[in-house]
Amino acid sequence: MKNEKWIMDNFFKSLRPGVFAGLIFVLVFSTIAQNKTKTPVKTMNSNIATVLQPGKSPLVSFRIQFLTGSVDDPAGKEGLSALTSAMIAQGGSKNLTYEQIVAQFYPMAAGFGAQTDKEMTTFIGQTHVDNLPKYYAIIREMLLEPGFREDDFTRLKQDAINFLKVNLREGNDEELGKERLYNIIYAETAYENHAIGRVSTLEKLTLQDVKDFHAQNYSQANAVVGLAGGFDTKFSDALLKDFQQLPVGGKKMRKLAPPNLTDGMKIDIVKRETRATAISMGFPIDVNRSFGKDYAALALIASYFGQHRSSNSYLYGQIREKRGLNYGDYAYIEYFPRGMFQFEPDPNIARKMQIFQIWIRPVEPQNANFALRAALYEFDKLVKNGLDQKTFEESRNFLTKYVNILTQTKDAELGYALDSKFYGIPNYNQFMKETLAKLTLADVNAAIKTYLASNKMRVVMITKDAEGLRDEIVKNKPAKITYAAPKPKEITDEDKIIETFPIPVKAADVMITPVENVFQ
Repeated sequence: MKNEKWIMDNFFKSLRPGVFAGLIFVLVFSTIAQNKTKTPVKTMNSNIATVLQPGKSPLVSFRIQFLTGSVDDPAGKEGLSALTSAMIAQGGSKNLTYEQIVAQFYPMAAGFGAQTDKEMTTFIGQTHVDNLPKYYAIIREMLLEPGFREDDFTRLKQDAINFLKVNLREGNDEELGKERLYNIIYAETAYENHAIGRVSTLEKLTLQDVKDFHAQNYSQANAVVGLAGGFDTKFSDALLKDFQQLPVGGKKMRKLAPPNLTDGMKIDIVKRETRATAISMGFPIDVNRSFGKDYAALALIASYFGQHRSSNSYLYGQIREKRGLNYGDYAYIEYFPRGMFQFEPDPNIARKMQIFQIWIRPVEPQNANFALRAALYEFDKLVKNGLDQKTFEESRNFLTKYVNILTQTKDAELGYALDSKFYGIPNYNQFMKETLAKLTLADVNAAIKTYLASNKMRVVMITKDAEGLRDEIVKNKPAKITYAAPKPKEITDEDKIIETFPIPVKAADVMITPVENVFQ
């Protein structure tokens, strides 16, 4: 149901500069890759938007994008967009069954996948330039002449249902908590449902629904052709000519309703058979990459507070390193699915609406009350105190170099270029470096007060004893914690503050949701 990304065996990615000298190698390598001269490509006149990055690489990367996604799912047919893209990427073409396609990909060591999100669907593949004609002939037919066979439809619909019922509900507390948080924050909006859909609506979808969605949304006006690597103008022109077989269509002019949350904190405790407790909390922010300075400021704050997979972030230091409560304590300002499998987020999940999110997992159930209060306590300190000059400069230096890591492959660079086109900003690396260079401590602390001082916090907790945890929160029971070994006095003194740090909720604002109801 998604594009698989192989993660490089490179632990340097999560480290901050000035702490580990090994990062220098990665940064030098990335800088060299970024500074390679790019030859501009002139292409034939076309209604289809393009992002073309030719070079001397022996590989050619494809990112064929359609600006349609789950926000376009008709009411009662949630999951149709993702199922349509799966039928194209994991079903047969008009002349080849899916099994025949896989057999032809195998000797080329190639593949083809789809990634569907709220506002975009991206088909992703890569091949060696020697195999380009043969590879493209296969994916051209998959994209432009899908087979839409009944057996593929039945198989892929069941895959989608199993993903929600088994993979998310029963197999992954991290993703379950994160996605449930989005469900709650965006309730009754086009962003509410997971991109894969809902179990009850998927069960009712028909093959004709898929065909209709494809006819209505897969058009030249919605297409963006992304290519990178060893191709030439002759190839890109031929591809664009092929894609003129698509209906011309019209640009989507959506007006997406923002979330409408009441004031105050709300907590949803998902009851599930699990040994640990997972915590996700957050609220909407009116910022995305198109906001320039404010986006860079929030990116810096999230990096300082909870850089993904980094042992140098503030929250990680307070909750894991000092207290040994759990494994990960991270913060995000953009959607980041599949975080347990990778160091960096995938490109092409760009969204106009985002949330600020804190993720804490896994916590032993007896420490869940304390961990929740600790996270709220540290977030409260961030909002009240902001950053100091030293912390600001260290975080800015790290983030300025870290952006190189995000685009260290040609395929990732292409993906970020497509996202920059979506947001209407320049090259992402250039945009971030130039914006961060102009950023001041005052800008960052102003962004904290403007965007993070929210009274609309939503919290999702995944745990087995939901009733017991709810009772601790509602009755405001002190969150006692014990350690296997003695802790310094400054930690135990602070623990006394955290134990009774207020969780500002009423009994009616703490709900219990059986896991089988999530994504239903």
